[in-house]
Amino acid sequence: MAFHEVRFPANLSFGALGGPERRTEVVTLANGFEERNTPWKHSRRRYDAGMGLRSLDDVEALIAFYEARQGQMYGFRWKDWADYKSCLPSMDVTPLDQLIAQGDEVQTVFQLLKCYPSGGVAYHRPVSKPVAGTVRMAVGGDEAQEGVDFEVAYDTGLVTFASAPGLDAEIRAGFELDVPVRFDADRIQTSVSSFQAGEVPSVPVVEVRV
Repeated sequence: MAFHEVRFPANLSFGALGGPERRTEVVTLANGFEERNTPWKHSRRRYDAGMGLRSLDDVEALIAFYEARQGQMYGFRWKDWADYKSCLPSMDVTPLDQLIAQGDEVQTVFQLLKCYPSGGVAYHRPVSKPVAGTVRMAVGGDEAQEGVDFEVAYDTGLVTFASAPGLDAEIRAGFELDVPVRFDADRIQTSVSSFQAGEVPSVPVVEVRV
């Protein structure tokens, strides 16, 4: 997939409106009961980048970014200010934040994940775009060192250990993450007069599978 490993200006995504969406097929039976099914294993996030614009300089920066991506052609990184850490937004990332897997003395490559637990049920979201320099790993409670004990592919979120973690050893991780997205429109409309009056353009952005 055509993707540029560049982040949409974080100051422009701050204040943007958006979040995860799901696709659920609902069939109401004759007796009033429902059957529900979903073709999506993972949620998909949507945002409106226009909500983060505050000045005409912001509009210029948006247009430059849009043109460089050739509209919908190339994907890019997006910082979701409501969900960009492996821990709570008010906390600092630690290597113990997320349980990724348990060692089996064979596997050396692991996908970064973020868990969303609620009411005894949990959703595990694959993290494919960790932020460079933020990934911390721990094996069996001991922090590992990047470049020595493990390597991170920051374009896929895969972590490769120099040696397989021991049997049943907890493999944990902490990180910051970006969302892989693309623009969801072939046109951006702006108006200097209306923007100065407090109105902003709508700039839809949608998550892509990578």
